[in-house]
Amino acid sequence: MISFVVPAYNEEQHIRRTLESIHESARAAGQPYEIIVADDASSDRTREIAAQAGARVTPVQHRQIAATRNAGARSAAGDILFFVDADTSVPPESVRQALRVMRAGAVGGGSRVHFDGSFPLHFKALIWTSGALSRATRLAFGCFLFCRKDAFDAVGGFDETLFASEELALSRALKRRGRFVILRESVTTSGRKLRAHSAWEVWRALGIAALHMLGLVRGRRGLEAWYGGRRHDPEAHA
Repeated sequence: MISFVVPAYNEEQHIRRTLESIHESARAAGQPYEIIVADDASSDRTREIAAQAGARVTPVQHRQIAATRNAGARSAAGDILFFVDADTSVPPESVRQALRVMRAGAVGGGSRVHFDGSFPLHFKALIWTSGALSRATRLAFGCFLFCRKDAFDAVGGFDETLFASEELALSRALKRRGRFVILRESVTTSGRKLRAHSAWEVWRALGIAALHMLGLVRGRRGLEAWYGGRRHDPEAHA
């Protein structure tokens, strides 16, 4: 079985589209699957919408992304895990190719990422650079990461001392156990943070996330783009 784990906090605007894309992709893969939404203290309709869209909801009260992802994984019955952010659409070919590389012996991987909508030129340069670094270093973006459940358990899952860059730490841990692949296929995630936050806020958060990966800082301070309240996206869907 394939288990899709979707961490969510106040994602009523995006989660239905995400879950619909997962259903479509999983059905195209032709294997039994489940979708688990790890709802981390949402105060909106996230849980209700997720249940209506055919997901099993695991409520948690962490407000910490690594712990929330791990809670979803503990609820999973599958031997293959896909971690998908609640604002990310996953096309069928990305799931099919991920399954192919794991059948060929990979322990896990990630994919290329497209951001929807428009944003300033300096953010376009950031996105291009981040993508190039992901492919060069074989470290996955958090919006789409897949792995074998046994490998995930063997490395201890996501590092719960980290409030950011937990997907990079997991990528590094999985790479030590076997082949970790960044697919040519892509997923599409929301560019809302780049539109709703200032350049200073985004760059500061990225710098602090890098310090998290190096183990130099802990906690949520400076990570409002991830842990602050939802801001209005000027290109939000109706």
